[in-house]
Amino acid sequence: MAEAIEERGYRQTTIADVVRIARTSRRSFYEQFADRDACFLALFDEVHGSIMKLIASSVDAELSWEEQINRSLALYLDTIASRPGLSRSFAYELAALGEVGAARQRSAIEQFAELLVALVESGQRERHERSTHPLTIDMAIMIVGGMHEMTIAALERGRDVHELQAIAAKAIEAILNATVLESDR
Repeated sequence: MAEAIEERGYRQTTIADVVRIARTSRRSFYEQFADRDACFLALFDEVHGSIMKLIASSVDAELSWEEQINRSLALYLDTIASRPGLSRSFAYELAALGEVGAARQRSAIEQFAELLVALVESGQRERHERSTHPLTIDMAIMIVGGMHEMTIAALERGRDVHELQAIAAKAIEAILNATVLESDR
């Protein structure tokens, strides 16, 4: 499915394309998936899970939260850049699948937000000398949602998503410095 989407986009991808590329039969396809949408959702779950594991495994409590965020951004953007067609497809086509697709998008953003909260918490332990406040899940969702939208806009414009890393890191650091690391007054 991933290869077919990269070649043709999800809307133009047929089950025939998937089984041809996978060198399998329609019967084998239908033993695994109810339909094309179910295969697409399974692919999204697999890709998202892989990205989450990759980023989570890169967390190093010895690093500051700035370094961890930069590392996480680089991994995320490398993944998006490696399969831009698939990334665009996830951005556009999940919502077209109705509530099940929209729920997957929301869940993915919430999972990334939870990971961001964990990164900041580990960075806060590093800065125990400063008065700090927790990063709320709502703030993290705002950051992650903004990053998601910025990435989609870059893909739409044909930009190299790696160009986003510096501005994203700067924006995230500004938000965190203004909210999480602000001194008690």
